[in-house]
Amino acid sequence: MVSPYSTLDELARALRAKEVSSVELTKFYLARLETYGEALGAVVTITRERALAEAAAADRDLAAGKTQNRPLLGIPYGVKDLLATKGIPTTWGAEPFRNQVFDYDATVIEKLTNAGAVLVAKLAMVELAGGFGYNNADASFTGPGRTPWNTAFWSGGSSAGPGAAVAAGLVPFAIGSETSGSILTPASFCGVTGVRPTYGAVSRHGAMALSWTMDKLGPIARTAADCNTILGVIMGEDERDPTTSRVYPSGRASWVSSIVMTRAPNKRIAKIALVKGTWENAQPVVRENFQKSVDVLKSLGHTIREIDYPDLPYGPATTTIIRAEGASAFEDLLRDGRAKQLRAVADKTGGFAASAILAIDYIRALRVRVKVREALLKLFEEHDLIAAPGRATLAFPIGVNFNDVYREVRSGPSIIASMNLLGAPAVCMPNGFGENSLPTSIQLNAAPANEPLLLNAGIHFQLATDHHLKTPPRFP
Repeated sequence: MVSPYSTLDELARALRAKEVSSVELTKFYLARLETYGEALGAVVTITRERALAEAAAADRDLAAGKTQNRPLLGIPYGVKDLLATKGIPTTWGAEPFRNQVFDYDATVIEKLTNAGAVLVAKLAMVELAGGFGYNNADASFTGPGRTPWNTAFWSGGSSAGPGAAVAAGLVPFAIGSETSGSILTPASFCGVTGVRPTYGAVSRHGAMALSWTMDKLGPIARTAADCNTILGVIMGEDERDPTTSRVYPSGRASWVSSIVMTRAPNKRIAKIALVKGTWENAQPVVRENFQKSVDVLKSLGHTIREIDYPDLPYGPATTTIIRAEGASAFEDLLRDGRAKQLRAVADKTGGFAASAILAIDYIRALRVRVKVREALLKLFEEHDLIAAPGRATLAFPIGVNFNDVYREVRSGPSIIASMNLLGAPAVCMPNGFGENSLPTSIQLNAAPANEPLLLNAGIHFQLATDHHLKTPPRFP
């Protein structure tokens, strides 16, 4: 018997055992999207016609036994609305692009379609993926995204819709994007699992460009094992995205060992570094839950060591690169004045400020990035993984500016910014709850192209805990 919160393995077994058809499963999730999607600010477009056609095709393949190497066959999913979908609006979360339609599918969607997955929804996002510097949750023409654990609080940006939709059981999994925190933040605020892949591991052909040198696409799902399965489908080289040429050119083969290990004992003991200042400065409940998670990692045999992080300007370098590249990506929007149609007050003018960044400052940030890469790669010579709280605070309340809340939390080393500068992979997993029924999380980071090691640790952490099994009571 499947539930809205079934894992991908559970859904695949039910489909192959003919306990449910893909059409039935698809109609089930379409109904949940229609019932709850708007209240969560999670949905832009429900793709009913396409979904039912793809589900019918999946049922034919299931009946014919065409299931080999197709773990997602017949399983519904949603995508952040920055991925091109043929004949269906792709809005980028922004009013100026509300009616934008492409005549092709993004590579990621092509791969999922070929694997037999069923696209049921285009999911909400912060307008333009937050590139113009928004400062509150109400930053999309669909309104603020809301975490299903407490709808008075934000689901996180900029992949707000994917995080909320997975957490509320509106889709079994979703594809989000991250430039600097946009997968990890909604995973943390919504109590689900998100993976930021290595830069270039997943093709961005057909995805909205914010920062060409930092954008990444990745999965949000219930478990690390689910994310592992999805990555096995979507990663790999694509001639239409040259950045994919040197990461995993062998495609799925790189994932075989990780998939095999999802139910095996933990045979790989990792050396895990804890960065001083990342948990001591967090909210008390975030700190407490993180320390409990570290105890779990120790119990699994991992070695834990506290380290000092290299003292470099991670945040300023990240902001400069993203804003400069974003201003270039959306130059037309700034030139013709359509930026004034954006919803968030900060976004209406933020792009103009970004366009004024001097070339010398952008180049300086790129030079800092080289130093960041050198310093962090040296850290990974001594440590397999770097752990920190997924976010230092609980989800932000809706209706206030972000910089007006949680002022008691002092900023420690920016793990999210630094690891995005490096282009390194991370997994963010739920690890407990705090005030107002809001979830907390832990993030693990690995050196570039080390997703199998990273996800093996994540899978075994979740085999030893039950935080990922919790479901929001208001969305049965």
